[in-house]
Amino acid sequence: MTAAYLPFHPDPSKPRFQVPAGAVDAHCHVFGPAAQYPFAPERKYTPVDAPKEKLFALRDHLGLSRSVIVQATCHGRDNSALVDALRSSNGTARGVAVVGAGVEDDELVRLHDAGVRGVRFNFLKRLVDDTPLETFTDIAARISRLGWHLVVYFEAEDLERLKSFLGELPGTVVIDHMGRPDVSAGVDSAEFQQFIRFLDEHPNMHVKVSCPERLTRAEPPYDDVVPFARTLVERLPDRVLWGTDWPHPNMKSHMPDDGSLVDFIPRIAATEALQRKLLVDNPMRLYWPEEAGR
Repeated sequence: MTAAYLPFHPDPSKPRFQVPAGAVDAHCHVFGPAAQYPFAPERKYTPVDAPKEKLFALRDHLGLSRSVIVQATCHGRDNSALVDALRSSNGTARGVAVVGAGVEDDELVRLHDAGVRGVRFNFLKRLVDDTPLETFTDIAARISRLGWHLVVYFEAEDLERLKSFLGELPGTVVIDHMGRPDVSAGVDSAEFQQFIRFLDEHPNMHVKVSCPERLTRAEPPYDDVVPFARTLVERLPDRVLWGTDWPHPNMKSHMPDDGSLVDFIPRIAATEALQRKLLVDNPMRLYWPEEAGR
């Protein structure tokens, strides 16, 4: 398979918005390089190489301090590229891995020692094959012993089917990309209001106000996504995270400018207090708890 989506932006702008000291990109990826870390045979898409050096250079360019690297489906359950990036980060990166039901305890400990602090469950049928929910339940119980949390990725239309299962998961659960709402329907839509109620009913649920470039039905600067993200930030200030999603895998319509994505932040978190919670306090509490509050 050849690369199936646009390459990442070659020259992202320098953000106008200056993030607070210690800001965390809580959702980004590394891909390959494929010659060293081959992509999974069962992958649904093939990315371009996006190695750790490029990620860390972008982090510095944007004025960010730390990264949370999330394993993507193109690498399957082989977390080798993720682990290599974590070990090369001098403690400035943490990871979210993908594991199967048969993962050995020794492997979980190895991942923990490298900096992994969570496991991702992906329910997008266009990206992964179906997995019995019982498999996820077993994994959730095992990783909770390490103090890890769960990251879940689903479409808004799947919430009704998954909400009972998700509501019973132990510990902290982080929902990717605002639960992927239909932004054309507006924040008052029944679908998004159901999502809000679900978050209200489950105080262990956190949510990433990320990926306006995926959710928009318009062009940058993603005006149609602002009300959704701002609603979540203001309603759940202690349970929101933000990330670039670099290198924006499987994007086919346009490739966002990561500098502009940083400039999106003050539009959804209007005060310095909200910006600090979103970018520093909340991700530090989840991924660097030993340093949180210093």
